[in-house]
Amino acid sequence: MFFFVAWGAVCGAALRYVVSITLLFPYGTLAVNIIGSFVMGAAFVVLTAKGADRMIVFAMTGVLGGFTTFSAFSLDTFKLIEDGRMIFAGEYILASVILSLAAGFGGVVFVRGVWGLSIIHFSGCRRCTNCRSRGSPEHQQSHKERR
Repeated sequence: MFFFVAWGAVCGAALRYVVSITLLFPYGTLAVNIIGSFVMGAAFVVLTAKGADRMIVFAMTGVLGGFTTFSAFSLDTFKLIEDGRMIFAGEYILASVILSLAAGFGGVVFVRGVWGLSIIHFSGCRRCTNCRSRGSPEHQQSHKERR
């Protein structure tokens, strides 16, 4: 699994670099965080519905972990404050947080609407939290039959 995360992170970091040299400061970081949040929401629904554990590790932890970056967001904010651009720094913080959250929710809603997928198994089953066999194939099949 380590290899999947590492290879994904290489791909994600390369993509982030392309976006950061394409857009002006600090919009590159803002763009990768919004795009990454949307894709994270969409990937979460699709990959968990398919039970694609290796792809989850590669795409979500690796690629999107390497692509999005809270540390760059923090540094960008610091640079704006240091330059005396306090209002813009505040707007940047609000835009980053609000738009990234909205994009994450949007990714989930989009995929659910287009493919009709729902999140059944990730941190537990929403429908039967007392079930001890949440991760078993039989349990997953019982949910497919209920739809």
